[in-house]
Amino acid sequence: MSDSAVATSELLEPIDLNGIQVENRFVMAPMTRSRAVGNVPNDLMVEYYRQRAGAGLIVTEGTAPSPNGLGYPRIPGIFQSDQVAGWRKVTDAVHAEGGRIFVQLMHTGRVSHPDNLPGGAEVVAPSAVALEDTKMWVDGEGELPIPEPRAMTADDVLRAIDEYVDAARKAIVAGFDGVELHGANGYLIQQFIHPVTNQRDDDWGGSIGKRIRFPLEVARAVADAVGGDRVGIRISPYGVFNEMPHYDQIDETYEALVKGLDEIGLAYLHVVDHSSMGAPELPQDIQRRMRALFSGAYVLSGGYGFDEANEDLAEDQGDLVAFGRPFLANPDLVERFRRGAELNEPDPSTFYTPGSEGYLDYPALEG
Repeated sequence: MSDSAVATSELLEPIDLNGIQVENRFVMAPMTRSRAVGNVPNDLMVEYYRQRAGAGLIVTEGTAPSPNGLGYPRIPGIFQSDQVAGWRKVTDAVHAEGGRIFVQLMHTGRVSHPDNLPGGAEVVAPSAVALEDTKMWVDGEGELPIPEPRAMTADDVLRAIDEYVDAARKAIVAGFDGVELHGANGYLIQQFIHPVTNQRDDDWGGSIGKRIRFPLEVARAVADAVGGDRVGIRISPYGVFNEMPHYDQIDETYEALVKGLDEIGLAYLHVVDHSSMGAPELPQDIQRRMRALFSGAYVLSGGYGFDEANEDLAEDQGDLVAFGRPFLANPDLVERFRRGAELNEPDPSTFYTPGSEGYLDYPALEG
Protein backbone atom coordinates (compact mmCIF):
# COMPACT_ATOMS: atom_id res chain seq x y z
CA MET A 1 0.00 0.00 0.00
CA SER A 2 1.67 3.23 -1.13
CA ASP A 3 1.51 6.66 0.48
CA SER A 4 -0.27 7.99 -2.60
CA ALA A 5 -2.90 5.27 -2.29
CA VAL A 6 -3.53 6.31 1.31
CA ALA A 7 -3.67 9.99 0.34
CA THR A 8 -6.43 9.29 -2.18
CA SER A 9 -8.28 6.69 -0.12
CA GLU A 10 -12.03 6.59 -0.64
CA LEU A 11 -12.31 4.70 2.64
CA LEU A 12 -10.98 7.63 4.63
CA GLU A 13 -13.52 10.11 3.23
CA PRO A 14 -16.48 11.13 5.43
CA ILE A 15 -20.05 10.42 4.39
CA ASP A 16 -23.51 11.62 5.37
CA LEU A 17 -25.48 8.47 6.21
CA ASN A 18 -29.02 9.79 5.88
CA GLY A 19 -28.36 12.66 8.27
CA ILE A 20 -25.82 10.82 10.44
CA GLN A 21 -22.35 12.24 9.92
CA VAL A 22 -19.84 9.40 9.59
CA GLU A 23 -16.12 10.23 9.74
CA ASN A 24 -14.95 7.53 7.31
CA ARG A 25 -16.38 4.71 5.23
CA PHE A 26 -15.13 1.87 7.38
CA VAL A 27 -17.91 -0.20 8.92
CA MET A 28 -17.01 -2.56 11.74
CA ALA A 29 -19.05 -5.62 10.79
CA PRO A 30 -21.20 -7.37 13.38
CA MET A 31 -19.32 -10.25 14.99
CA THR A 32 -20.57 -12.60 17.69
CA ARG A 33 -18.09 -12.52 20.60
CA SER A 34 -20.03 -14.28 23.41
CA ARG A 35 -18.76 -12.11 26.28
CA ALA A 36 -22.17 -11.04 27.61
CA VAL A 37 -22.41 -13.33 30.62
CA GLY A 38 -26.07 -13.54 31.62
CA ASN A 39 -26.94 -11.93 28.26
CA VAL A 40 -26.23 -8.47 29.70
CA PRO A 41 -23.62 -6.09 28.17
CA ASN A 42 -20.74 -5.60 30.61
CA ASP A 43 -17.59 -3.54 31.16
CA LEU A 44 -15.51 -5.84 28.94
CA MET A 45 -17.84 -4.96 26.08
CA VAL A 46 -17.67 -1.25 26.89
CA GLU A 47 -13.90 -1.31 26.45
CA TYR A 48 -14.03 -3.56 23.37
CA TYR A 49 -16.27 -1.20 21.44
CA ARG A 50 -14.51 1.91 22.76
CA GLN A 51 -11.21 0.59 21.39
CA ARG A 52 -12.75 0.28 17.93
CA ALA A 53 -14.54 3.64 17.78
CA GLY A 54 -12.23 4.76 14.97
CA ALA A 55 -14.55 2.96 12.56
CA GLY A 56 -16.89 5.32 10.78
CA LEU A 57 -19.75 3.08 11.89
CA ILE A 58 -19.73 0.20 14.35
CA VAL A 59 -22.42 -2.44 14.00
CA THR A 60 -22.58 -4.47 17.19
CA GLU A 61 -22.62 -8.21 17.55
CA GLY A 62 -25.98 -9.84 17.01
CA THR A 63 -28.28 -8.81 19.86
CA ALA A 64 -31.50 -10.64 20.66
CA PRO A 65 -34.75 -8.67 20.49
CA SER A 66 -36.49 -11.23 22.71
CA PRO A 67 -35.76 -14.24 24.94
CA ASN A 68 -36.61 -16.59 22.06
CA GLY A 69 -33.84 -14.99 19.99
CA LEU A 70 -31.01 -15.90 22.40
CA GLY A 71 -29.76 -18.88 20.45
CA TYR A 72 -26.06 -18.83 21.37
CA PRO A 73 -24.37 -18.81 24.77
CA ARG A 74 -23.46 -15.43 26.25
CA ILE A 75 -24.89 -13.25 23.49
CA PRO A 76 -26.46 -9.95 24.58
CA GLY A 77 -30.10 -9.01 24.45
CA ILE A 78 -31.91 -5.68 24.40
CA PHE A 79 -35.32 -6.59 25.76
CA GLN A 80 -34.96 -5.84 29.48
CA SER A 81 -33.86 -2.84 31.53
CA ASP A 82 -30.45 -4.11 32.68
CA GLN A 83 -29.51 -4.84 29.08
CA VAL A 84 -30.51 -1.33 28.04
CA ALA A 85 -28.41 0.09 30.88
CA GLY A 86 -25.43 -2.05 29.86
CA TRP A 87 -25.67 -0.95 26.25
CA ARG A 88 -25.93 2.69 27.36
CA LYS A 89 -22.41 2.42 28.79
CA VAL A 90 -21.22 1.08 25.44
CA THR A 91 -22.81 3.81 23.34
CA ASP A 92 -21.58 6.53 25.71
CA ALA A 93 -18.01 5.19 25.40
CA VAL A 94 -18.16 5.05 21.60
CA HIS A 95 -19.67 8.51 21.30
CA ALA A 96 -17.06 9.95 23.66
CA GLU A 97 -14.45 8.78 21.13
CA GLY A 98 -16.35 10.39 18.25
CA GLY A 99 -17.75 7.13 16.84
CA ARG A 100 -21.17 6.07 15.59
CA ILE A 101 -22.81 2.78 16.55
CA PHE A 102 -25.83 0.76 15.42
CA VAL A 103 -27.07 -2.31 17.29
CA GLN A 104 -27.69 -5.40 15.19
CA LEU A 105 -30.99 -7.04 16.10
CA MET A 106 -30.58 -10.80 15.63
CA HIS A 107 -33.29 -13.34 16.32
CA THR A 108 -31.65 -16.73 15.76
CA GLY A 109 -34.88 -18.64 15.07
CA ARG A 110 -34.12 -22.32 14.55
CA VAL A 111 -30.36 -21.81 15.13
CA SER A 112 -30.70 -22.28 18.86
CA HIS A 113 -30.79 -24.71 21.75
CA PRO A 114 -33.28 -24.70 24.65
CA ASP A 115 -30.43 -24.85 27.17
CA ASN A 116 -29.21 -21.44 25.95
CA LEU A 117 -32.63 -19.88 26.49
CA PRO A 118 -34.14 -18.50 29.70
CA GLY A 119 -37.16 -20.06 31.31
CA GLY A 120 -40.33 -19.68 29.26
CA ALA A 121 -38.48 -19.15 25.97
CA GLU A 122 -38.45 -21.71 23.15
CA VAL A 123 -36.87 -22.46 19.81
CA VAL A 124 -39.24 -21.20 17.10
CA ALA A 125 -38.99 -20.79 13.34
CA PRO A 126 -41.23 -20.21 10.30
CA SER A 127 -41.56 -23.98 9.85
CA ALA A 128 -40.57 -27.09 11.79
CA VAL A 129 -37.42 -27.69 9.73
CA ALA A 130 -34.48 -28.88 11.79
CA LEU A 131 -30.80 -28.30 11.15
CA GLU A 132 -29.26 -31.63 10.17
CA ASP A 133 -25.52 -31.22 10.66
CA THR A 134 -25.02 -28.04 12.70
CA LYS A 135 -24.49 -28.30 16.45
CA MET A 136 -24.81 -25.68 19.18
CA TRP A 137 -22.40 -24.98 22.03
CA VAL A 138 -23.96 -25.00 25.51
CA ASP A 139 -21.78 -23.96 28.43
CA GLY A 140 -21.11 -26.93 30.71
CA GLU A 141 -22.42 -29.41 28.15
CA GLY A 142 -20.37 -28.83 25.00
CA GLU A 143 -21.68 -29.15 21.46
CA LEU A 144 -25.19 -30.56 21.27
CA PRO A 145 -27.53 -31.44 18.40
CA ILE A 146 -30.02 -28.69 17.64
CA PRO A 147 -33.63 -29.83 18.13
CA GLU A 148 -36.43 -29.28 15.65
CA PRO A 149 -38.00 -25.84 16.16
CA ARG A 150 -41.66 -25.25 16.79
CA ALA A 151 -43.40 -23.74 13.77
CA MET A 152 -44.61 -20.24 14.58
CA THR A 153 -48.31 -19.55 14.57
CA ALA A 154 -49.67 -16.43 12.86
CA ASP A 155 -49.90 -14.82 16.30
CA ASP A 156 -46.26 -15.75 16.97
CA VAL A 157 -45.23 -13.99 13.77
CA LEU A 158 -47.02 -10.80 14.73
CA ARG A 159 -45.55 -11.03 18.23
CA ALA A 160 -42.05 -11.36 16.79
CA ILE A 161 -42.55 -8.20 14.72
CA ASP A 162 -43.62 -6.37 17.88
CA GLU A 163 -40.49 -7.67 19.63
CA TYR A 164 -38.26 -6.14 16.95
CA VAL A 165 -40.10 -2.84 17.34
CA ASP A 166 -39.78 -2.85 21.12
CA ALA A 167 -36.08 -3.70 20.88
CA ALA A 168 -35.50 -0.89 18.38
CA ARG A 169 -37.17 1.60 20.70
CA LYS A 170 -35.06 0.37 23.59
CA ALA A 171 -31.97 0.75 21.38
CA ILE A 172 -32.67 4.44 20.92
CA VAL A 173 -33.15 4.80 24.68
CA ALA A 174 -29.78 3.05 25.09
CA GLY A 175 -28.16 5.74 22.95
CA PHE A 176 -27.63 3.87 19.69
CA ASP A 177 -27.51 5.91 16.50
CA GLY A 178 -29.67 3.28 14.86
CA VAL A 179 -30.41 -0.42 14.41
CA GLU A 180 -29.44 -3.02 11.84
CA LEU A 181 -31.86 -5.87 11.17
CA HIS A 182 -30.01 -9.16 10.74
CA GLY A 183 -31.55 -10.68 7.64
CA ALA A 184 -28.52 -12.83 6.79
CA ASN A 185 -26.59 -15.93 7.91
CA GLY A 186 -29.59 -18.24 8.21
CA TYR A 187 -31.29 -16.54 11.16
CA LEU A 188 -35.00 -15.85 11.60
CA ILE A 189 -35.49 -13.18 8.94
CA GLN A 190 -33.65 -15.21 6.32
CA GLN A 191 -35.50 -18.32 7.45
CA PHE A 192 -38.71 -16.60 6.32
CA ILE A 193 -37.13 -15.61 2.99
CA HIS A 194 -35.73 -19.06 2.14
CA PRO A 195 -38.08 -21.71 0.63
CA VAL A 196 -36.33 -24.59 2.42
CA THR A 197 -36.86 -23.14 5.90
CA ASN A 198 -40.20 -21.51 5.09
CA GLN A 199 -42.68 -24.19 4.09
CA ARG A 200 -45.77 -22.29 5.22
CA ASP A 201 -48.97 -22.14 3.18
CA ASP A 202 -50.47 -19.06 4.85
CA ASP A 203 -49.88 -15.33 4.29
CA TRP A 204 -46.25 -15.68 5.47
CA GLY A 205 -45.02 -18.34 3.02
CA GLY A 206 -45.29 -19.92 -0.39
CA SER A 207 -44.78 -17.32 -3.10
CA ILE A 208 -41.85 -14.91 -3.20
CA GLY A 209 -44.14 -12.08 -2.13
CA LYS A 210 -45.30 -14.01 0.92
CA ARG A 211 -41.83 -15.22 1.88
CA ILE A 212 -40.43 -11.68 1.88
CA ARG A 213 -43.42 -10.33 3.78
CA PHE A 214 -41.88 -10.91 7.21
CA PRO A 215 -38.65 -8.94 6.59
CA LEU A 216 -40.62 -6.15 4.95
CA GLU A 217 -43.13 -5.97 7.79
CA VAL A 218 -40.33 -5.96 10.37
CA ALA A 219 -38.46 -3.23 8.49
CA ARG A 220 -41.59 -1.14 8.02
CA ALA A 221 -42.68 -1.43 11.65
CA VAL A 222 -39.21 -0.63 12.99
CA ALA A 223 -38.84 2.32 10.59
CA ASP A 224 -42.23 3.64 11.68
CA ALA A 225 -41.15 3.34 15.32
CA VAL A 226 -37.68 4.95 15.21
CA GLY A 227 -37.38 6.47 11.72
CA GLY A 228 -36.16 4.85 8.53
CA ASP A 229 -33.01 6.99 8.65
CA ARG A 230 -32.03 5.01 11.75
CA VAL A 231 -32.57 1.55 10.27
CA GLY A 232 -30.33 -0.64 8.11
CA ILE A 233 -30.60 -4.28 7.13
CA ARG A 234 -28.02 -6.97 6.42
CA ILE A 235 -28.68 -9.64 3.79
CA SER A 236 -26.63 -12.52 2.34
CA PRO A 237 -28.40 -13.69 -0.85
CA TYR A 238 -25.91 -16.43 -1.77
CA GLY A 239 -24.84 -17.26 1.78
CA VAL A 240 -25.14 -20.90 2.84
CA PHE A 241 -24.26 -20.50 6.53
CA ASN A 242 -26.52 -22.45 8.90
CA GLU A 243 -27.65 -24.84 6.18
CA MET A 244 -29.28 -22.41 3.77
CA PRO A 245 -28.81 -24.10 0.37
CA HIS A 246 -28.87 -22.46 -3.03
CA TYR A 247 -32.29 -22.27 -4.74
CA ASP A 248 -33.46 -21.28 -8.21
CA GLN A 249 -35.28 -18.04 -7.36
CA ILE A 250 -32.56 -16.33 -5.30
CA ASP A 251 -32.02 -13.40 -7.66
CA GLU A 252 -35.73 -12.80 -8.20
CA THR A 253 -36.40 -13.09 -4.47
CA TYR A 254 -33.77 -10.58 -3.43
CA GLU A 255 -34.59 -8.10 -6.17
CA ALA A 256 -38.19 -8.07 -4.93
CA LEU A 257 -37.00 -7.76 -1.33
CA VAL A 258 -34.64 -4.87 -2.05
CA LYS A 259 -37.30 -3.06 -4.04
CA GLY A 260 -39.67 -3.36 -1.09
CA LEU A 261 -37.01 -2.23 1.37
CA ASP A 262 -36.27 0.82 -0.76
CA GLU A 263 -39.92 1.83 -0.67
CA ILE A 264 -39.74 1.82 3.14
CA GLY A 265 -36.81 4.25 3.04
CA LEU A 266 -34.05 2.62 5.10
CA ALA A 267 -30.69 4.22 5.83
CA TYR A 268 -28.60 1.45 4.31
CA LEU A 269 -28.48 -1.99 2.77
CA HIS A 270 -25.60 -4.17 4.02
CA VAL A 271 -24.88 -6.92 1.49
CA VAL A 272 -22.62 -9.83 2.42
CA ASP A 273 -20.61 -11.93 -0.02
CA HIS A 274 -19.41 -14.98 1.93
CA SER A 275 -17.30 -16.43 -0.90
CA SER A 276 -14.10 -15.62 1.00
CA MET A 277 -15.31 -18.13 3.61
CA GLY A 278 -16.20 -20.83 1.08
CA ALA A 279 -19.77 -19.91 0.12
CA PRO A 280 -20.84 -19.38 -3.51
CA GLU A 281 -19.73 -16.03 -4.88
CA LEU A 282 -22.37 -13.30 -5.07
CA PRO A 283 -22.48 -12.47 -8.80
CA GLN A 284 -21.69 -8.91 -9.85
CA ASP A 285 -24.86 -8.63 -11.92
CA ILE A 286 -27.17 -9.20 -8.93
CA GLN A 287 -25.02 -6.84 -6.86
CA ARG A 288 -25.45 -4.14 -9.52
CA ARG A 289 -29.20 -4.71 -9.78
CA MET A 290 -29.67 -4.50 -6.02
CA ARG A 291 -27.59 -1.32 -5.85
CA ALA A 292 -29.68 0.22 -8.62
CA LEU A 293 -32.91 -0.70 -6.82
CA PHE A 294 -31.86 0.78 -3.47
CA SER A 295 -31.58 4.55 -3.06
CA GLY A 296 -30.06 4.53 0.45
CA ALA A 297 -26.42 3.82 1.27
CA TYR A 298 -25.00 0.51 0.06
CA VAL A 299 -22.55 -1.32 2.35
CA LEU A 300 -20.20 -3.85 0.79
CA SER A 301 -18.98 -6.79 2.90
CA GLY A 302 -16.96 -9.93 2.38
CA GLY A 303 -13.24 -10.49 2.81
CA TYR A 304 -12.14 -7.01 1.80
CA GLY A 305 -8.62 -5.62 2.04
CA PHE A 306 -7.72 -1.95 1.92
CA ASP A 307 -6.88 -1.71 -1.78
CA GLU A 308 -9.84 -3.77 -2.98
CA ALA A 309 -12.22 -1.75 -0.83
CA ASN A 310 -10.91 1.53 -2.23
CA GLU A 311 -11.19 0.23 -5.78
CA ASP A 312 -14.82 -0.82 -5.36
CA LEU A 313 -15.73 2.49 -3.73
CA ALA A 314 -13.98 4.40 -6.51
CA GLU A 315 -15.98 2.41 -9.06
CA ASP A 316 -19.19 3.31 -7.18
CA GLN A 317 -20.03 -0.30 -6.37
CA GLY A 318 -20.89 0.78 -2.82
CA ASP A 319 -20.78 3.66 -0.36
CA LEU A 320 -19.14 2.01 2.67
CA VAL A 321 -17.21 -1.21 3.27
CA ALA A 322 -17.57 -3.55 6.25
CA PHE A 323 -14.55 -5.29 7.78
CA GLY A 324 -14.95 -8.15 10.25
CA ARG A 325 -11.94 -10.12 11.48
CA PRO A 326 -9.46 -7.30 10.72
CA PHE A 327 -11.34 -5.18 13.29
CA LEU A 328 -11.43 -8.07 15.75
CA ALA A 329 -7.62 -8.25 15.90
CA ASN A 330 -6.87 -4.57 15.19
CA PRO A 331 -8.74 -2.13 17.40
CA ASP A 332 -6.99 0.69 15.52
CA LEU A 333 -7.63 -0.78 12.06
CA VAL A 334 -8.40 2.59 10.44
CA GLU A 335 -5.12 4.07 11.66
CA ARG A 336 -3.17 0.98 10.59
CA PHE A 337 -4.57 1.27 7.09
CA ARG A 338 -3.94 5.00 7.12
CA ARG A 339 -0.26 4.44 7.94
CA GLY A 340 0.19 1.33 5.84
CA ALA A 341 1.11 -0.60 8.99
CA GLU A 342 1.13 -4.37 9.44
CA LEU A 343 -2.04 -5.95 10.81
CA ASN A 344 -2.36 -8.22 13.86
CA GLU A 345 -3.58 -11.74 13.07
CA PRO A 346 -6.72 -12.90 14.90
CA ASP A 347 -6.68 -15.94 17.18
CA PRO A 348 -9.72 -18.13 16.33
CA SER A 349 -9.38 -20.08 19.60
CA THR A 350 -10.55 -16.98 21.53
CA PHE A 351 -13.34 -15.80 19.21
CA TYR A 352 -16.16 -16.98 21.50
CA THR A 353 -14.51 -17.64 24.86
CA PRO A 354 -15.46 -15.65 27.97
CA GLY A 355 -12.98 -13.15 29.40
CA SER A 356 -10.62 -10.51 28.07
CA GLU A 357 -8.08 -12.78 26.34
CA GLY A 358 -8.34 -12.41 22.59
CA TYR A 359 -10.85 -9.63 23.16
CA LEU A 360 -9.21 -6.62 24.77
CA ASP A 361 -5.52 -7.51 24.49
CA TYR A 362 -4.78 -7.04 20.78
CA PRO A 363 -2.12 -4.30 20.66
CA ALA A 364 -2.62 -0.90 19.05
CA LEU A 365 0.09 1.06 17.27
CA GLU A 366 2.36 3.27 19.34
CA GLY A 367 2.43 7.02 18.87
